[in-house]
Amino acid sequence: MITLKIKKRIIGRGRGAIFVPSDFLDIGSRTSVDKALSRLADQGTIRRLTRGLYDYPKKSPRFGYLPLSVHDIALAVTRKNNQVLQPSPAMAANQLGLSSQVPSKPTYMTDGPTQTKTFGRQVVRFRNASSKTLVGAGQKTGVVFQALRYVGKDRVDDQVIEELARALDDIDRMLLAKQSRHVPAWMHPIVQQIISCD
Repeated sequence: MITLKIKKRIIGRGRGAIFVPSDFLDIGSRTSVDKALSRLADQGTIRRLTRGLYDYPKKSPRFGYLPLSVHDIALAVTRKNNQVLQPSPAMAANQLGLSSQVPSKPTYMTDGPTQTKTFGRQVVRFRNASSKTLVGAGQKTGVVFQALRYVGKDRVDDQVIEELARALDDIDRMLLAKQSRHVPAWMHPIVQQIISCD
């Protein structure tokens, strides 16, 4: 029964989904969830990526298993370990259109240990970071603060401010103002400009 419920939820999330046992604790106990996931992996419904990390793989008739989303891997790893996640400054700048360079080695900031994990051909790096660096983690505001770190206080111009303001809705702007109390002082006037930008 538990195995069927978990299977139904996995299929509902669609191919390419990455998950951890704690995603299913509303269905059953940790032991029963582990057994169900193990059973589904043995049946070939899902794939075990590493201990406590699974995916419902995307397959191509021609190429076999398709590559995993690096961001989804990073989210699942930190969810599994009950940690927070923030893109590195270079990744944040790329996500928000401030840099066209795609970092060759995806790096995420976290409150967990510094480590590198490999999943097939995908390599994800996690770097331990201070609470100041992790302000807004998991939210668009966190990506903005990281992008500002990448640009640097002396290179923030009107174009950067407009680009960042465009990425935020009214709720994000309110959150940015609230969270800015916890970031370096040089960001405060820039945050004010972002918030008041039309």
